[in-house]
Amino acid sequence: MSNQASKPNLEIVHNQAAKRFETSIDGQTGYISYQENADKLVYDHTIVPQQLGGRGVGSALVKHALNYAREQNKKVIPQCSFVASYISKHPEYQDLI
Repeated sequence: MSNQASKPNLEIVHNQAAKRFETSIDGQTGYISYQENADKLVYDHTIVPQQLGGRGVGSALVKHALNYAREQNKKVIPQCSFVASYISKHPEYQDLI
């Protein structure tokens, strides 16, 4: 059964070597990549394969990445337009900018 819930139950892994948070579904990997800049995390790309589109994968990755930044007491620079859009729609993350 396919669950189209807005909060998919994804296993998101922090791949520190590649500087990204990633998840794999059906052999496809979606991720959000970052660069570290002192006390800031620059989120520069959110990549979700077309086959995974519409499942909330990108939003789940961004939420995970923003929560990670908060846990690490880091500020966020949303270079990726998807991340910037997510933050604008979720005011609870405005303080990270």
